[in-house]
Amino acid sequence: MRDTTTDVGALLDEGRWSAYQKLLVAGTALTIIFDGLDNQLLGAAIPAMMREFALPRPAFASVLAAALFGMVIGGFLGGYIGDRIGRRLTLLGSVISFGTLTLLVSFANDVTTLTALRFFAGLGLGGAMPNAAALASEYVPVRRRPFAVTLTIVCIPLGGTLAGFTGALILPAYGWRALFLVGGTLPLILAALLWKVLPESPRYLAREKTRWPELAALLKRLGHDVPPDAAFVDSHERAVARASVRSLLVPEFRGDTLALCVAFFFCLLSVYTGTNWVPSLLTSAGFDVAIANYGLTAFNLGGVVGAILGAIIFARLGSRVTMLAMTAGAIGGCLLLASVPIGDQSTLAVLAMLAWTGGLINAVQTTMYALATHVYPAGIRATGVGTAVAFGRIGGVASSYAGAWALESGPSQMFALIAGTLSVVFAALASVRNHIPRQQTIRAAGSMATEPAGR
Repeated sequence: MRDTTTDVGALLDEGRWSAYQKLLVAGTALTIIFDGLDNQLLGAAIPAMMREFALPRPAFASVLAAALFGMVIGGFLGGYIGDRIGRRLTLLGSVISFGTLTLLVSFANDVTTLTALRFFAGLGLGGAMPNAAALASEYVPVRRRPFAVTLTIVCIPLGGTLAGFTGALILPAYGWRALFLVGGTLPLILAALLWKVLPESPRYLAREKTRWPELAALLKRLGHDVPPDAAFVDSHERAVARASVRSLLVPEFRGDTLALCVAFFFCLLSVYTGTNWVPSLLTSAGFDVAIANYGLTAFNLGGVVGAILGAIIFARLGSRVTMLAMTAGAIGGCLLLASVPIGDQSTLAVLAMLAWTGGLINAVQTTMYALATHVYPAGIRATGVGTAVAFGRIGGVASSYAGAWALESGPSQMFALIAGTLSVVFAALASVRNHIPRQQTIRAAGSMATEPAGR
């Protein structure tokens, strides 16, 4: 009797990275561009909202906190649901959710309504990222996984860069309502397009016997010839119990889970302190609204470059050395910004310092997603990433208040605060045991994993 068993793990991890796979990663990454855009529109709009509502800056701390608190819950639920019902459905549902609610923000007339809308938008924003990370990692060969995940999640600061440019173009001429109208419409258009063309994760499909015909068709599109009646296994992923937070705390994963949660908490506290309050910091230092939004752009755009370079360096040095070096560089940049009066510097000098510091902070944050997808196997990957990110969002909630307090105390206090939180990130990342190894090590491990099948 003919054996039709096909090892999905061997096909994916040792196969080539085809043009179609690159398109799938690009489609997934587009959802995160709009996630980053919608996430950071509020920071760009706060100065204009302050004028329209005649309210001081601290009045908007609760609005910022509500969005981030929604992301905490969305991260937990999104990762769990993605492991249960599929990454694709959960990701696109999240995009539709945050797009719709961002659109509704353009009709808000008071802070209470803003707070409620941003909380529910946060559920979708939080649920999108763990599923995007899981999808990107499971579309590609294992040797390309860190780069694919980083390329996807780097779209958070890329979306933030787009928020800065969009704010600079729209706010002076059309106001903050038009900004949220555009920011809500674009993700809905994207979700409609991806609903037809974006497939489910092949590793998720391998676990669902009823969806094996769908998996066979997808593998053919990926360039693998499999029989229509094939049965599927995945020898390259560890078998785990049904996805739950408890499964992240078994002895095999407990130490790295705790370290990742601490690292995400303090890193996202640092990131959101910067992205939520940089425009306000610059306007209070005497810069106009357009320059303040370009400051946000510089803070994020440096992260796009830094994260991609970091993912490339992973192949040569592994994630431990790379991520610790980037964190140390970010701490140095914060200490420099804390030591010089922002208002006395030229516009170019301020933007350059923000690009360096924000670039490294965002690079560390972005590459942590690649690290998290490496730590956890496919059965609990979205849950693991979602849990770590949810803890990060709690740090983001804290940043709404910590950033407001630090900014009222002076710009130097804000960057001193970020330097301190990044020091904790450095210690947490140093304690992670299962870092991404150098690419040569990954290839050797892959060869050992597939050797028995070739005998």
